Amino acid sequence: MASKSLQGVLHTQLFINNAYVECKNSKKISVFNPATGDLVSDEIPVAGEWDVDAAVKAANDAFKLGSPWRTMSNIDRRDLLLRFADLLYRDRENLAYLTRLTLGSPYEAFGKREINTAIQNFRYYAGWIDKFSGESFPADDGFFKIVRNEPLGVVAGIIPWNGPLASTGLKAAPALATGNVFILKPSEKAPLMAAALGKLIIEAGFPPGVFQVLQGDGSTGALLASHMKVAKISFTGSIPTGKVVQKLAAQSNLKRVTLELGGKSPAVVFDDANLENAVEWCVNAITVNSGQICFASSRVYVQEGIYDKFLERYLESMRAKTKLLGDPENVQNSIGPVVDRAQFDRIMSIIGTAQQEKQGTLGYYIEPAVFTDTLPDSNIYKEEIFGPVAVLNKFKTEQEIIDKSNDSRYGLMAGVFTQDINRALRVGSAFDSGVVGVNCISTINISCPFGGTKESGIGREQGANALKCYTEPKTILVNLTY
Repeated sequence: MASKSLQGVLHTQLFINNAYVECKNSKKISVFNPATGDLVSDEIPVAGEWDVDAAVKAANDAFKLGSPWRTMSNIDRRDLLLRFADLLYRDRENLAYLTRLTLGSPYEAFGKREINTAIQNFRYYAGWIDKFSGESFPADDGFFKIVRNEPLGVVAGIIPWNGPLASTGLKAAPALATGNVFILKPSEKAPLMAAALGKLIIEAGFPPGVFQVLQGDGSTGALLASHMKVAKISFTGSIPTGKVVQKLAAQSNLKRVTLELGGKSPAVVFDDANLENAVEWCVNAITVNSGQICFASSRVYVQEGIYDKFLERYLESMRAKTKLLGDPENVQNSIGPVVDRAQFDRIMSIIGTAQQEKQGTLGYYIEPAVFTDTLPDSNIYKEEIFGPVAVLNKFKTEQEIIDKSNDSRYGLMAGVFTQDINRALRVGSAFDSGVVGVNCISTINISCPFGGTKESGIGREQGANALKCYTEPKTILVNLTY
């Protein structure tokens, strides 16, 4: 059971059809506070087949022609999303606390920005509701052509634990703005915030079945991905799980899929770069949220002329950051623990293997940790670690570093640091990644598409591109020849 101080705060029920209901599946999950190891709750439900079916049925009922949701005007839907955003803002500290309980990230350094991302997404997409227009074409051939952007229907969003509220905004806001109905499935490692959204969904005025929350583990996600009455899955997580989601989606009803599957983002620092700016961005991007972000700059390449100075400043900045590591409830700390014991053991295992393989030298601190002169076939160089661990290597030429940067199965984010705008644009164009930063890295913008190439995913979030991922174009041909 949850501790007495948390009883009455935590929702340990599913949110289906605008009501908190008991889960029919008897399986429960335990979640712990990563800062202390204390049990937060051992009553987190795992939605099973009956629960998923009930939520999907409610969602499909809400999406029927003539339903309150389908007949709601654009203005009313806009105002509804804006009200929900206002409620998120009102309850932002409590929602951030529920995330922090099992994620461990400090509020000022990460939690505040994370919840603001969600709020801004709901406000941004509310503004798109009456502006996402279709097309029309002249009747030069006797047929007036109309293209409508129509909602898909039931959309399920399977979100990760490292930024659950931000991920909710990235997925639910564009889905709802385009007229879909939405089922949120949070990670079993950080389920508390999502469960608390139910009361805000009701308070905002969403019709029953339009916005629902199903806690659970991978089995719940698999039920949604394979469900014949779900039209789309939007998933953020690991490559192996993303491939399973895509396979289940294809084997069931060929449902649409958006996948954001992480990265191993290269930061390329040329000799002419502003040293302080490059160090600041590269260090912040591997330490924020304890390095548990998908576009962390975990591969840093520095041109040989500036390498020694950069390394010295980089390690100094890492040491300074490490002094701010500690209890996430202390507002002075900017780095908290990693999410759980499993993640801790995984990161330490990768570090241990790298040390055994003599992959260069280990920096001043294990967390954060810096490995220099790593071999290109080593695990720590190639694979996403999802922790405050970076590899730092030198390079000579532009072509060399383009080849090294692109020699990865990931393609989510890349950054180039230089004062030469021609080089910046040239290298930026050569990077095989969905997002490129010039004199910055590991950041996104709400108005621009975010997503990856290669195994970093399929589809895009953010901006107008996300709206296209939640709609289907319908062509209507009007015969004017008789």
